[in-house]
Amino acid sequence: MTAQDAESGMQEHEIDPLMPWPHRLGLIVLQTDETIEQDFRIFTADPSIAFYHTRIPSSPTVTTETLRQMEDHIPSAASLLLKEPPLSVIGYGCTSASTVLGEARVRELVQSEHPGVPVTNPLSALKAAAAALGVTRLGLVSPYIRSVTDALEAELSESGTPFVQAVVFGREEENLVARIAPRSILSAAEKVAGDMDVEAVFASCTNLRAASVIQEAEKATGKPFLCSNQVLAWHMLRLAGITRTVPELGRLGSLGLAPVGAAPHERDCVA
Repeated sequence: MTAQDAESGMQEHEIDPLMPWPHRLGLIVLQTDETIEQDFRIFTADPSIAFYHTRIPSSPTVTTETLRQMEDHIPSAASLLLKEPPLSVIGYGCTSASTVLGEARVRELVQSEHPGVPVTNPLSALKAAAAALGVTRLGLVSPYIRSVTDALEAELSESGTPFVQAVVFGREEENLVARIAPRSILSAAEKVAGDMDVEAVFASCTNLRAASVIQEAEKATGKPFLCSNQVLAWHMLRLAGITRTVPELGRLGSLGLAPVGAAPHERDCVA
């Protein structure tokens, strides 16, 4: 310390070359979403994880047209996430928009600002989760109107993991989606799980408070219960190389997270 520094009261200090958390997760959250950050605080509660999020403009009503409008905003939202050092993985938090825009397009738009960083979304994560659990026939619980749900059903059917039973709540208003009572979500899950062909139940939408009923739904139905925030968190942890089990994620989390050789759709997320 120089005499001038001493006189100014400047304190000598060290600069750490690295931050104390090796896993850095970035998340793009819809402007209207009230739920996903609450769930991620639980799913990513680990001292080795740093969780960063940014928001993207989104409409208060959910239709295929309003979902497409987010395409122009994804790069600017992604640009607000930290770039140095690179993030371990970035998630785009919208199941329906990932379906309407396409998984590859979402990845392309995010990676335009973060080249080489793995990117995923709830749709890609659902496909990975279903593969990990060994299930091929799903039951669907959706808060949205049928036209939005139809696009998701068509995509999953084409990918080989069809919905064989579905319950929809018929909502367009995003603020009301967040206020659908968990007991209603549980009741819908039990209804679709009653179909003997359903091997697992998926509750769609990152704004739906479905994560709060994971344990109860699996106990009541005897089948894996999946939801958008749960599968997205699981897939992001997996792509980030985190190996511990996560009991809060239900049966999916009990599988562990270590990538054991990426499935084709997981390689797509990384490309």
